[in-house]
Amino acid sequence: MAGGAFAVDTPNNGFAGKITLSIIISCIVAASSGLLFGYDIGISGGVTTMVPFLQKFFPDILRKAAGSEVNIYCVYDSQVLTLFTSSLYLAGLISSLGASRVTMALGRRNTILLGGTIFFIGGSLNGGAENIPMLILGRILLGFGVGFTNQATPLYLSEIAPAKWRGAFNAGFQFFISIGVVAAGCINYGTAKHTWGWRVSLGLAVVPAAIMTMGAFLITDTPSSLVERGKIDQARRALHKARGSSTDVEPELEELIRWSKIAKSVEQEPFKTIFERKYRPQLVMAFAIPFFQQMTGINIVAFYSPNLFQSVGLGHDAALLSAVILGAVNVASLLVSIGIVDRFGRRFLFITGGICMFLCQVAVSVLLAVSTGVHGTKEISKSNAVLVLVLLCFYTAGFGWSWGPLSWLIPSEIFPLKIRTTGQSIAIAVQFIVVFILSQTFLSMLCHFKFGAFLFYGGWIVVMTVFIIFFLPETKGIPLESMYSIWGKHWFWRRFVKEEAAQENLPSNIT
Repeated sequence: MAGGAFAVDTPNNGFAGKITLSIIISCIVAASSGLLFGYDIGISGGVTTMVPFLQKFFPDILRKAAGSEVNIYCVYDSQVLTLFTSSLYLAGLISSLGASRVTMALGRRNTILLGGTIFFIGGSLNGGAENIPMLILGRILLGFGVGFTNQATPLYLSEIAPAKWRGAFNAGFQFFISIGVVAAGCINYGTAKHTWGWRVSLGLAVVPAAIMTMGAFLITDTPSSLVERGKIDQARRALHKARGSSTDVEPELEELIRWSKIAKSVEQEPFKTIFERKYRPQLVMAFAIPFFQQMTGINIVAFYSPNLFQSVGLGHDAALLSAVILGAVNVASLLVSIGIVDRFGRRFLFITGGICMFLCQVAVSVLLAVSTGVHGTKEISKSNAVLVLVLLCFYTAGFGWSWGPLSWLIPSEIFPLKIRTTGQSIAIAVQFIVVFILSQTFLSMLCHFKFGAFLFYGGWIVVMTVFIIFFLPETKGIPLESMYSIWGKHWFWRRFVKEEAAQENLPSNIT
């Protein structure tokens, strides 16, 4: 079947899949690391519209905005300003490439702790910045912190959650990202009129970092990670805690040990193993899913929504409030995703979200073209500016139930244990390098493409939706240890994944 939407007969391991209080607490604490990424996404765009911040670091932008004839698309076109935003993602790219080995050596939980600590230091530096180098250094440290947490957290959630509810628990990471965006928007709105407001906005990044880091001390690492590092007794205790004290965890522990032995028996470097032909489907997804997520344009809208809304005539306060509204819409749509992702599946959400986002991007482009003229020099009416906001709300909702949470979930659940951290590292690195390029070029592209920038992202949304329809099989409810089966039954990927290759990776008790 061309779409790959088939039923998969997966082995039933019989292990307890119930939700316990320990799992709920562990997943909430781990997912709260999304606050770090979300807070930064939400805070950056608002701070870059604050006059005291621009006066101190980027006075040229204020002079440009005061010009007699202003092209609404080009007011904020400054490479140094975009470097302030995008330097974090370049640092995140570098740290994510090393995070694979760190996650394997220290475990998922300790990597989250490390990321939170580094992020805390970076937030402190940004809040006290006196010059651009100090500002950029703080951003780089924030990037290192986010690189580690974005690597470890999706793995933690996918490994500790029961297979039946893995989608919902993993979506918690994107939920906290969205909460961070909304909180940042509210803080920007409250501090914008004060000369020291930008310091408060940037410096308060230490709060989510401190909350997450302290919370991480209360949870244990995943049983898979503990077994991988040879801590069998700790893994047994972690399983008892997660499954319930009355549950016999020995069969599950034995299977984890067997999987770990299989992983360790492969002497080849994981970064070489992952490029073997039989892992081609997972490798393609590790590149494609995070790449496509960024090509929806969502983070660009989040970074620069205050700049964008102020440019199209909503005013400074209204622009900041509009960014809060977009964040709130994202949170609401994520709740929808959490409720239905394990019922309707990943593909359904991807496809419906893609259709919604495409229609909204085209509508925004047409509206801006008609309202501001081909060159963007005509003044847009308040009613049309509000309509742009409404369309972007629908666009954000489409992202919130699809590419938002699922782009973290898919890469974290499709790889076998022996290359899981490596696969996740590649996925996060791809995400960071793409978002770095886009954030560094968006304001310039907006200046040159004008309303066509939204058509650019709309075209990519068509491409990614077609990719999902034809190349992503459904992973709903499939245990991580059985995920190999979906590729061998897919119309396209089965040519790469032979049955013999799958059997080589199976514990002896799985058939």
